[in-house]
Amino acid sequence: MISLALVDDSALVRTGLRTLATHDGDIDVVAEAGTGRSGVAEVRRTRPDVVLMDLRMPEMDGIEATRAICADPELDQVRVLVLTTFDEDAEILAAVRAGASGYLLKDVSPEGLREAIRTVASGERALGSAALRALVQAVTENAGGGPAVAAQEMLAELTERETEVLACVGRGQSNDEIAATLYLSPATARTYVHRLLTKLDVRDRSQLVVLAYESGLIRPGSVAAE
Repeated sequence: MISLALVDDSALVRTGLRTLATHDGDIDVVAEAGTGRSGVAEVRRTRPDVVLMDLRMPEMDGIEATRAICADPELDQVRVLVLTTFDEDAEILAAVRAGASGYLLKDVSPEGLREAIRTVASGERALGSAALRALVQAVTENAGGGPAVAAQEMLAELTERETEVLACVGRGQSNDEIAATLYLSPATARTYVHRLLTKLDVRDRSQLVVLAYESGLIRPGSVAAE
């Protein structure tokens, strides 16, 4: 059973999300909150597997709440999935940098919502092709036309194979797709991805995508379509 917290300033939206999320019986809503600040408190109290986070809320916005959750070492198993009506590039980048493991728009289908929750709970990213393209656009614009030195230095510590795997992640490939591209078993591909997360000290694949582009390893136009 996947435990879920709902953080949204609309009680009506939270009611709808609860109904949609629990439809199949494998997701259980364990907490709700209407502000970012109370959301952080509820997450600390209940420690859910996934937090479904709105961005624009009173007291503390969703990005700050995401940052507070992801920076807390006692909540390192909690994953944040942003669900919002806004698809601005800068907000997607800010959410990912704050530690969000996924980004969905509120026009997502009920099945898509539940699948994204399951995906994030399993440790994978849930970033649709449109959101991934927006993330890449935001990263490249923020870079000012050149790679970030800090990101390049981080990648200098990687082996050749780890760099190849990071490039595949940066293109939006799944573990199975990485395995096929690099002639690895899916289990080996998964091991390399986990090794990258540990070695580069990032929480999830979305942040690996940011690093791949910030370092110049991947350039715009390399994102795989979904």
